[in-house]
Amino acid sequence: MVNSLDSGLPEAADHPWHSRASDGVLSSLGAPKDGLSTEEAGKRLAQYGANVLDKRGGVSVMALVWGQINNPLIWVLIGSAVIAMLVDPADGLKNGLVILAVVVINTIIGFAQEYKASRAIESLSAMVPEFATVERDGKRVQLPVAELVPGDVVFLQSGDKVPADLRLFQLRTLQIEEAALTGESVPVEKMTDPVAANATLGDRRNMAFSGSLVTYGTGLGVVTTTGNGTELGRINTMLGETTAVATPLSIALHKIGIVLTVGIAVISVVILIVGTARAMSEGGVDLMTGLRESVIFAITLAVGAIPEGLPAIVTIALAIGVQRMAARRAVVRKLPSVETLGSTTVICSDKTGTLTRNEMTVQALYLPGSGVYRVDGAGYEPVGRLSKEGNPLAPAPDDVHELLLAGILCCDATLEKKVGRWQITGDPTEGALVTAAEKFGIHTAQAREQHARLDTIPFESANQFMATLHDGGADGRRILIKGAPEAVLGRCSHVDHDTAIRQVEAFASEGMRVLGFAQKRFDRAALDMEDCAQGFEFTGLQAMIDPPRTEVIDAIRACHRAGITVKMITGDHMGTAQAIGEQLGIAKRGAKAVTGVQLAGMDSAALREIVKDHNVFARVAPEHKLGLVRALQDNGQVTAMTGDGVNDAPALKQSNIGVAMGITGTAVSKEAADIVLTDDNFASIAAAVEEGRRVYDNLIKSLAFVLPTNLGLALILIYAVGFFPLVEKTIDGQVVKDLLLPMLPTQLLWINLVAAVTLALPLAFEAKEPDVMNRPPRDPKEPVLNKFVVFRTFLAATLMSAGAVGLFLWQYDAEMAVRVSTGLTEAQIVSEAQTMAVTTVIMFQVFYMLSCRSLKDSVFKIGFFSNKTVFIGIGAVLALQALFIYASLMQAIFSTFPLNGQSLLVSALVGAIILPVISVEKLIRNRRRA
Repeated sequence: MVNSLDSGLPEAADHPWHSRASDGVLSSLGAPKDGLSTEEAGKRLAQYGANVLDKRGGVSVMALVWGQINNPLIWVLIGSAVIAMLVDPADGLKNGLVILAVVVINTIIGFAQEYKASRAIESLSAMVPEFATVERDGKRVQLPVAELVPGDVVFLQSGDKVPADLRLFQLRTLQIEEAALTGESVPVEKMTDPVAANATLGDRRNMAFSGSLVTYGTGLGVVTTTGNGTELGRINTMLGETTAVATPLSIALHKIGIVLTVGIAVISVVILIVGTARAMSEGGVDLMTGLRESVIFAITLAVGAIPEGLPAIVTIALAIGVQRMAARRAVVRKLPSVETLGSTTVICSDKTGTLTRNEMTVQALYLPGSGVYRVDGAGYEPVGRLSKEGNPLAPAPDDVHELLLAGILCCDATLEKKVGRWQITGDPTEGALVTAAEKFGIHTAQAREQHARLDTIPFESANQFMATLHDGGADGRRILIKGAPEAVLGRCSHVDHDTAIRQVEAFASEGMRVLGFAQKRFDRAALDMEDCAQGFEFTGLQAMIDPPRTEVIDAIRACHRAGITVKMITGDHMGTAQAIGEQLGIAKRGAKAVTGVQLAGMDSAALREIVKDHNVFARVAPEHKLGLVRALQDNGQVTAMTGDGVNDAPALKQSNIGVAMGITGTAVSKEAADIVLTDDNFASIAAAVEEGRRVYDNLIKSLAFVLPTNLGLALILIYAVGFFPLVEKTIDGQVVKDLLLPMLPTQLLWINLVAAVTLALPLAFEAKEPDVMNRPPRDPKEPVLNKFVVFRTFLAATLMSAGAVGLFLWQYDAEMAVRVSTGLTEAQIVSEAQTMAVTTVIMFQVFYMLSCRSLKDSVFKIGFFSNKTVFIGIGAVLALQALFIYASLMQAIFSTFPLNGQSLLVSALVGAIILPVISVEKLIRNRRRA
């Protein structure tokens, strides 16, 4: 086929492709016009690399690490650790190191998840195939764009996206839209002649640039540059990193962090003052000694009140949501955007391929002598039935056979089954014609062999038809034409023009695109335009439509039930858009589709009004999408927008949730988006919204579970510093009375980090609430800590602190009363009481977590065993708590004391009190709501 390149690829800067004759370019690239061989292409792929754009560098590793540390609560922990080690070189060193270990663990978890999310887009190129029509081994085939190499010959036709930078060498009325690269507002008419070496990008009319769109005609070009070497690659290199969006949840959590930090600081100072005063007045110590002992209390409170595990819980919960969405064909690029979906109020969707199958399908035929026939079946699978007035017909009548045969001959598309799926090569409209004929036994290859094509006049917009000349053997030669019904009918004799046009209008009112067909006998071997001017016999009409996806209808109904408005924004014709909008239940009753021409004449105020009353927008340009998004946002709507092109990037960035198409979308649109759909299906957007609401619900459950623990621990320490008895302690050889600690800082870390996180994470796997898609979207301005969460936090914290304080004092007093008989030292008695208090809090967390599985309903109503990870979490916590109490190493680290069976039982019973109390609270709240 072709010899290997004798030397490296000539650089375009040294040998401008646009300034050289096309034959010279082909020769330099070692590229024959019928394409490279597979073997040679493989060598070049290894030499020059894949035709993909490098992903722009994301946030650096150090920046991600710093982002985990630069948090007010983390700084409080670090400060507490340093102070603990300085004040008390013995126990303080151990406590400080444990606190710092918590900071390190939290940083590692947060970093790992954000690093994974920041690199998620790099896997999309492998998930999302993009194809081009290429000459290989002398055949025209479709190949992944990534496999294109310099020297490949690419076929372009209307609707194609140029897959690499090409030097054009053969074309027919080829026009390409290059606005994304040059700013040229109209398509550029291409040519093959060389241009000046210093020609600007917009003047290089013999080149086709990667990412641009073929709007008209056909052409062949040889690949000159791939990947980052293309003009689009240069733009991609210059683009800055997309700025992360501050979502409502991240803003709310930051505010919570600041409030907690200020609150903890104030309370710690108060405790420091009160503790020091008590130590001096009741304990008989000097100021410095009292201050040193009170600092330990203040550090303990800071450690107890800070939800150390919360960042890890939030990050992991969002990551779990990302994994769930990926399983439902929505790849999340930006981790915080998961929860933003829960507040989406409007989804603006493209039509083709998203709401519809993107597989044009012939659904009706009109024959001048026998009327209208219907064809069932959807998509490119050649399976369907013919019917007339509801009555099935088999086999197809002769006139129907002739009409279908004309459709398969007067087109260039082919149909084949690949990887279990029927696919076309060529124009989708022509693919529909081929599929319709195949449904009734007219096989493409056989028909085209029996009726060999001798000449062609390609479709041109100025003529509105395509003509082909065929040799029918004994039946002679004939010309077939297909095109706009008006253009075809105008070339026919002896036809009822008005009846045919009325039928065209009837099909169009159903949203279908209509093609007319005609034929005439011919005796020459070549065609010109004069031969197609008149004298044709009208064969009939074929009407087709890109049918709605069946699953999308249910998805739109689900969105409506969830209070989400769905709007369709398409470049298709008004009639088609209106018909599809009505079939899908999108179009409002009596409201007609609004066109891009109408939008272009509206100011901002008019746009804000039009988006309130209309849901279908047709013949829109990318700038119209941007205007519609801004208008919706000005109206207070949280908007999700779909897009697939370079010019869609502004609208994707402007929207609250940008949704890119994984199959048809460009790399630029995917980079600008928050979510990428791997199947280009609207149902995946609806599924992502459902998952977003589920993630947010489960995050609120986690907050409602974690915060009472921290507040409860703070209340325990506040009560202890104010009202606990002082105990005797030897300091510098002097017996003094010191503050009694109900828990040590390391024990509080055990509760906050190990137990709380282990129990909170299963809540992220909780099943969706029954009404998750039957309630309005949440208000993004609504605070995370709403009245309900605050009330529940104080209620649960009060119960927990009362139970822990009560059991601590009960155990301490009981053991002190019999210390002579037991032989325990006061330090051992304090350790035992502390261990019992910690165990009580752990048991409280276990039972409270069961209540938090649903914030509104009983755990039995949602299904006690519906989330099996809950019981894995409980089992893990109980096992860890047993190690905490009885393992000698843990006793040394956490200063714990082995408890007997009675103490464990009492702790469990006290912890279980939370279940009936919260159940009654749910019952009262639900009755008030009803």
